[in-house]
Amino acid sequence: MSDAEFANIYTTVFEKLGIDVEIKINNRKILTALAEACNSIDKLTEITVAIDKLDKIGIEKVKEELSQRGLNNEQINLVEKYLSIDGSNEEKLSQIKNLFSNNSNGKNGIVELEFILNQLKTQNSKLKIDFTLARGLNYYTGIIFEVKAKNVSIGSIGGGGRYDDLTGLFGVPNIPGVGISFGVDRIYDVMEELKLFPEDIYIGTKVLFFNLGEEESKTAFGLMQQLRNKNIACELFHENAKFEKQFKYADKKNIPYIVIIGSKELSEKTCTIKNLKSGEQQTISQGEIINFFLK
Repeated sequence: MSDAEFANIYTTVFEKLGIDVEIKINNRKILTALAEACNSIDKLTEITVAIDKLDKIGIEKVKEELSQRGLNNEQINLVEKYLSIDGSNEEKLSQIKNLFSNNSNGKNGIVELEFILNQLKTQNSKLKIDFTLARGLNYYTGIIFEVKAKNVSIGSIGGGGRYDDLTGLFGVPNIPGVGISFGVDRIYDVMEELKLFPEDIYIGTKVLFFNLGEEESKTAFGLMQQLRNKNIACELFHENAKFEKQFKYADKKNIPYIVIIGSKELSEKTCTIKNLKSGEQQTISQGEIINFFLK
């Protein structure tokens, strides 16, 4: 599978989730060209790790870190010039070509970026060249990308890139590869912030049986299993607790019905059912509970 196909997967997945995204792309060959231009190819990892912190610590702190890692002022100024490249994708490509016109790694990285943009013309509005993108992991060898959700203040929700010899670490050399990851927790946070979850998705449990004692909970458990056998989602509160705590739990999980079996209901073989939305409450025999919820 190609780099372009992976970028397309990202676009398709997030479109289906209703999340408007921007896909930042760069190429590790261009970062290698930067290290070579600084005559510091041995410090490639140090340079990329520092660049990767730009969003968090700012350019001045990045320059300080590069200085601490042994780069001189001339080298740091070149890195700063590289990081200051801005404009549209076309303008950025033009500037990077001028910067690395005589570097073979730089030229190859630029060709690969142009290939991605040409392959995904319909998604070009989402693809943004970002030369500050470094992804500090050293096994990347080509295209790298990160996905950022628009209109929220949450970091990247996905990322990945090409690694042409990662398998060599495990004794299987020269196997090209490309991979992606999804930040599931962050995607959830984005969807929550943008209110993209349908209201009914929060209703998992339909019926909560209150836990009001050992014998009461045994009876409740038996009735719960009968409802589950009829595909009615229900649960028994995990401990014998005060009514207030169990009501709060039902409210937090948006559970529409509660079933109460106390000592009175236990002796009379009844149960009290309350609709938490309408407030309506009724007591029925335990044998009628399946029909009640199947209506």
